[in-house]
This record gives sequence, structure tokens and C-alpha cells, in this order.
Amino acid sequence: MTIHDRNLTGATPAEPGRVQETKKPTRNQGVQEETAVTGKTGDRVELSSTLGTLSHAMSEFDSERANRVEALTGQYRSGSYHPDSAATARSMVSEALLEDG
Repeated sequence: MTIHDRNLTGATPAEPGRVQETKKPTRNQGVQEETAVTGKTGDRVELSSTLGTLSHAMSEFDSERANRVEALTGQYRSGSYHPDSAATARSMVSEALLEDG
């Protein structure tokens, strides 16, 4: 006994000897229509405010890093820079383990 219930899968079963058609995306999907002002077509990109926030955070990080490097340079030149070798070793091992994971 065979039961053909179209509501079970939401699609019709394939018919023997018939090729199912698929809808292929067109090349121009996502391209704006030709504009009257420029007469050209092109893609349109809208970026969220997240990009601005990320850019701001990265510039702050770069600024803080530059200040830290400058401070360490001054300490090194004056002879007052004493690195913590144990902390350096722990960080190196930790980073190596993360890369392997």
C-alpha cells in the first residue's frame, strides 16, 4: 500500500520520467536599476553603524598600543625595564596551545 500525502513534506513527489526544474538566480540579482541621473547600473552597499564602532575601537587600540610601546622604549633606554620572564613564557605556551586547538 502506498500513501501519497502532499502535506507531509510540503512538496510534490517527483514523477517518474520527469526532470524537476529548479529556479536559478539571475546574474543581475542585487544590482540596482539604471538611474536617470548617471545612466549606469551598479551594486549598492549599506554598512551598519557597527563598522563605525569597530573602526573607532581599532583606532583607540592602535593609539593605546603606540603609547605603551613608547613607554616601554623609555624604560628600556633608561635601564629600568625588567620583563617578567615567567609571565612571558606562560603567554607563549598559552598562545601556542590555542593555535594547535
